[in-house]
This record gives sequence, C-alpha cells and structure tokens, in this order.
Amino acid sequence: MQHSDIILKIPGQFEKAQQAGDLFFFPSTIETHSEGDIEYQVRLCPALLHKPTLPTPHFDAADVGVAAHGSRGKVFDPFAPPYNENLYVGELQDQETQEEFVVLLNKFSVVPHHFLLVTKEFRSQATPLMPAELVQAYLMLVAAHKAGKRFFSFYNCGDNSGASQAHKHIQFIPVEDNDGPPLERLARKARIEFEDRPFALSNLPYASHTARLPSDMSTLSAERMEATIASMFIQLLDLCISTVRHDPEYPSGSPSYNVILTLEHLHIVPRKRETYILNETGDTLNINSLGFAGLLLVKSENELEAVKREGVGKILRGVALESVHNKQCDSVFLDPV
Repeated sequence: MQHSDIILKIPGQFEKAQQAGDLFFFPSTIETHSEGDIEYQVRLCPALLHKPTLPTPHFDAADVGVAAHGSRGKVFDPFAPPYNENLYVGELQDQETQEEFVVLLNKFSVVPHHFLLVTKEFRSQATPLMPAELVQAYLMLVAAHKAGKRFFSFYNCGDNSGASQAHKHIQFIPVEDNDGPPLERLARKARIEFEDRPFALSNLPYASHTARLPSDMSTLSAERMEATIASMFIQLLDLCISTVRHDPEYPSGSPSYNVILTLEHLHIVPRKRETYILNETGDTLNINSLGFAGLLLVKSENELEAVKREGVGKILRGVALESVHNKQCDSVFLDPV
C-alpha cells in the first residue's frame, strides 16, 4: 500500500474495529494549563482508572516474538501475526532497504485514529530508530498533511521511556490544533543561528534536543531524505547519550529516551525515570513521549488539580535530566521571541 492509502483507510477502519469490540476508545476532555510561556494540554480520561497498568516490557528478543504462537515461557507479542483483521490497516515496504512494516490501530485509544507503524520482523523497542523507520514515519506525516490531516509521531525507547510493548513500533496521533503539539509551537518560534545544527529550547526545565528539518524535506529523493533524517537523528542521539553521561546517578544499562517527529522538527528527550509520584496525592503518573510533546494524561479530577498545583514542568523534569546543552554545542542558541 501507499502511505496515502493508509491515511485514507484509518477513519473507516477505526470505526469498524470499535463497533466490532476489537478497539476500545476512552473519551476524554482537554484542559490547557499555562506555565510561563508554555501552554501544556492536560487530558482527563476517567475511564483509564479501570484499565490495568502494564508492567515494563521485556525488550530482549529471546523473551518475545514467537509468543503469539503459544510458546511456553514467552511473553505475548500483540504485534506478531496473525493480525486482528479489524486492527490491521495495511503494509509498507521501504524503497531503499526493502524492509517491511505493518500498520495497526492502537487497541486502547484515548485519541481517535491513533495508529502504529510496526516492524514486520521483531525488533526491540530498546533499539534506536533506523534510517528506514525514520523515513517511513516522515512519509506518513507527509501523506497525512496532503490529505488535510495533521499528525505527529513518537517513539518510546528503553526501560524508562514509558514504552508498553517490546516489539518496535512508532505511534501516530492526530492533533486538532494546526500548530501541532505544544512542543512544536516552541520549536517553531526558536530563532537559531545554524539551521543544520541541533539546538535546545532554553525555556524547558529539562534536557531536550531538537533539529529543524529542511523546508524542502518532503520533496527530496528517497536516498537524500534518508541521509538527511538519519544524520539529524544521529546528532541528536549523540547529544542524548552525552547528557546521560553527565549525570553521575543515571541508572545502569542502555539509555532511555523519547523521540518526537513532526513535519518540521525532530526531538529527542533523554529519560531517567519512567514514572513520577505526585507529592500531594501519592498518585503515580506514567510518562511517555506524549508528556514531552506537551500532552499530559491524567485519570481523575483530583489528579488533574494535583498536577496543575505541582507543575507540569516540575513533573517532566522529575523523569528527565538536567540540560547541559551549552556545554555540548558550540552553536549559539537565541531565546524564542
């Protein structure tokens, strides 16, 4: 299938899966919460109180992959074939590498038309995004834009990233605001001296590394697009790893981080913890890439009010790292206007 075919098929397939009982949609309301010049969106979804919390998955391929076929001692892989026909949207193949991907609807959706780009062969969610995966994600965003829809994509990598499944998958969420998620609005306002170098958003209270994609990105050949986005990702990942190394108390093991991709920017946020415990209530918040996109999820009115009193910035800093970007880069960053 083509990316455009996938995008056009999503709404009808979502409705079909929901009516069949194979997809669960949890209605929610959104409240805008301002902290300084940052406008976060906090989504209240009381139905999630009844959804069981999944444990941090095992990312080792030895523990996952063939489990869908009933192997004893294996962890079930919901992204392995045979696919649920109502959650299945289609398949894609990368032009350069011939790697195959499957597109599935998210079984538990808080936002309508939430879907996943999954590696057809098992790849671990604890591994960095490969060039073909980045290209396919970007092409999906381009196809959505051409269809008059605005999505952004995200990837939770590693033990402390908020990942819920071990099989490698990139997620796509539609946004109602044409400006995109709050993080994207900040990045778009940033005035930077060197367009081809990573930069940091200095008004964020935690380490976050961003690269601005070329304005003609969507028109590049497949080969040039792959080279461009892969180079940017590697630069950001190097900064992420460097940030981790500056923290003497970082937990052992491979670094965890969140990736957020839009049509205009690529972001990586290094992670230190998966969850945050609210001081006032003792409630545990599970934070993934959506939180760092500026979209926080809560399950009750009490939790919502506690989050606003504690501060979203403080919560995100509690699971992220201190920024050391100025020590890492020679480029000069100018504050957003």
